[in-house]
Amino acid sequence: MTPPLAAAPSRGLLARLNGAHHRAALNGFLVIVLAHWAEHLVQAYQIWVLGQPRPQARGVLGQFFPWLVSSEWLHYGYAIVMLVFLFALRGGFVGRARTWWMVALALQFWHHIEHLLLLWQVQSGTMFFGQKVPASILQLVLPRVELHLFYNSVVFIPMVVAMYLHLRPNRREQELMSCSCTGHRAGNPSLAAHAA
Repeated sequence: MTPPLAAAPSRGLLARLNGAHHRAALNGFLVIVLAHWAEHLVQAYQIWVLGQPRPQARGVLGQFFPWLVSSEWLHYGYAIVMLVFLFALRGGFVGRARTWWMVALALQFWHHIEHLLLLWQVQSGTMFFGQKVPASILQLVLPRVELHLFYNSVVFIPMVVAMYLHLRPNRREQELMSCSCTGHRAGNPSLAAHAA
């Protein structure tokens, strides 16, 4: 018989985040992601419904702190936070949910590269691709607001699919799970740790 979660020995931060605290960590991460989505959706509303010029469409926080919208450090910081959470919480996922989570992680890794290119240009004062302003690779074909809505969507959708499947595992997946998300410790913790 497998011991209850509370009796499990402490095995380090990542083990706890992907074990006893996986559900809480996922919920905290989801709050961050939804707050970021709200900013982008408000900005899109300001542009396409209210007809504001793009430089004045700054989302919610940007109305009070305009420098936030133009700070590449902020955008890059969020990209890193997303990447770190997607990487750190992957060990709690098994089966179909893990596949979808890894898709979100791979897409976020590319999104992070795009932000790194923007940050590099701002910090160095050297613009790439013959542009007069910092530009990422896909920004050469899509305007920045639309591009970030696209990136957030293609990362968010597989992430949500992964969470949905994770909370509704089939019998085989439930046997492999060792996190708090199903309400009990269902499988062998060494199997889930090995999957990470």
